[in-house]
Amino acid sequence: MAPPVKLAHFVLRTSDVKGLSAWYCNVLEARVVHDAEMIIFATYDEEHHRIAFIDRGTIGNVDNDRNGVDHIAFTYANLGELLECYERLKIDEILPIRSINHGPTTSMYYEDPDGNRIELQVDNFATPEEAYAFMSGPVFAANPIGVEFDPDFVLGKYRSGELIDSVLN
Repeated sequence: MAPPVKLAHFVLRTSDVKGLSAWYCNVLEARVVHDAEMIIFATYDEEHHRIAFIDRGTIGNVDNDRNGVDHIAFTYANLGELLECYERLKIDEILPIRSINHGPTTSMYYEDPDGNRIELQVDNFATPEEAYAFMSGPVFAANPIGVEFDPDFVLGKYRSGELIDSVLN
């Protein structure tokens, strides 16, 4: 079993997406990499995004009545390690509340016993430049949240050696 290789990003839920993102970009000397009105992604280094700001009124936001930290994300080295983590946690009856292929990442979201959310993810692109290009393209513009997937189905396909891209997209 492998631990995450890095702390990837955090997402803040807010009633002022533009204002909060401008403040953090100023303070962190960050740049916006994607602005979808309801969600803005920014980075200050080589990562495709280190921080994001989501409108707390977004449809489907499970906690849309308050501002604050939405979730913190941890990156695994590859899809196999992410799926091994999923399988290990499932044995302990710790299941993701949501599993999504965001495009730049494949992610599973969990809640801790206090209700705090974490995202366990793997990068889908080999380089930050490829992720930036995807985030600037029409597919991401049309759906910056992504497509949900069944982790058991993906785990089975992964174990059988099938091409995972066709399963996750």
